[in-house]
Amino acid sequence: MTQQPPDRPPGTEGYGETAAERVKQYEGITFAHVHRDILHLFPTTPSRVIDIGAGTGRDAAAFAGLGHAVTAVEPTPELRSEAQRLHPQPIAWIDDSLPDLDRVHALGQRYDVVMFTAVWMHLDQAQRERAMARVAPLVRPDGLMALSLRHGPVPAGRRMFEVSAEETCELAARHGLAAIHRSKGPATLGGPAVWWDRLAFRAQR
Repeated sequence: MTQQPPDRPPGTEGYGETAAERVKQYEGITFAHVHRDILHLFPTTPSRVIDIGAGTGRDAAAFAGLGHAVTAVEPTPELRSEAQRLHPQPIAWIDDSLPDLDRVHALGQRYDVVMFTAVWMHLDQAQRERAMARVAPLVRPDGLMALSLRHGPVPAGRRMFEVSAEETCELAARHGLAAIHRSKGPATLGGPAVWWDRLAFRAQR
C-alpha cells in the first residue's frame, strides 16, 4: 500500500499521486451517465447541494450548471486544484474530510442534496458510524442523500473496505434517513469484476 503522508486523511491514499490519471477517468464519464439511476430524484428548482469527496469536480460543476448553489468538499489538494482549474463555475470549495467534516459543520448550513459518489467505502466501520452521525444533520428535512458503494478488487495503493448496501441502509435509518432507491450495476471503470450499489435516502421530516 502507498505510504500516506501524515497530513492526509485516511482513505485518500493513492489519489494525490495519480491525480492526472483520475482527471482522465472521472472527466471522461458524464454526470448524467454516472447518476442515470437517480437523476429523477434530484431537485429541478434551484437548491443547495454539497458534494462530499468531490474529486475532479465533475458532479459539482454539473449541479452548478443546473442553477444550484454548490459546496464541494475535497481533502486531496492535487484533485482540488485540478477541479478548480477545470471547472470555474461558482462552486464553494472546502478542504475537509470524513468522518468529522468539522469545517463543513462550522458553516452552519443544511442541504437539499448531499452527494457521496465513490467515497463511503474508503471508511472503516468505526469511521462510517461516526460519519453518518455527522452527515445526517446536514440533510434538510425531506432532503436527499445519494451514495454509491464500490465492490470488487481494490486497486493497488488504495484503501477500501467491503461495505454492504444492507449495512449502509440500516445505519442511515438509525439517523433518520429512509432508503428510497437501491440499484446495482457494472462499473464503467475497473473491469468486469467491479460493480456498484447506488443508494438514495430521504431525510424524514
